Amino acid sequence: MLHPDISALVELALREDIGNGDHSALSTIPADAHGAARLLVKDEGVLAGVELAQRIVERFDPQLNLRVFLYDGARVKHGDVAFTINGPSRSILTIERLILNFMQRMSGIATLTARYVAEVEGTGCRVLDTRKTTPGLRAVEKWAVRIGGGHNHRQGLYDGPCGSAVATTIARVCTT
Repeated sequence: MLHPDISALVELALREDIGNGDHSALSTIPADAHGAARLLVKDEGVLAGVELAQRIVERFDPQLNLRVFLYDGARVKHGDVAFTINGPSRSILTIERLILNFMQRMSGIATLTARYVAEVEGTGCRVLDTRKTTPGLRAVEKWAVRIGGGHNHRQGLYDGPCGSAVATTIARVCTT
């Protein structure tokens, strides 16, 4: 099950990008046209965002069929095919850029995280992320860190490991 923030982000992204419809697809692609697309990997790295792509496809058009060949966390190389999408051509063209944008961002984060994880392997150290993320994309970026083998540190200012200790110290300083 996806984090609630991710479901809300999918809804926001669809509204933001599509609005009242993809006017280019609606005006140029026949309503009954069907087609296929594939996600072709262009570089080495760690794949991330496949589960999110599935969510976008399911949410946008249940007539689309996404067939997954490589899952989140897979080590990929140029020429690999992560998945294919079959179904109404208008729907494929409408959501392809949204899927690619999320997957490129997530795969970049997962790939860089995996490099850092490999660098500290055997040292007893863990790679932790930060709460300092892109506004609105925190859940997605932290998810990508986990896919790359890293660990999430804090979600926000509200969950610091020493939050109560800091509050107690401040209270003591302010009352003396």
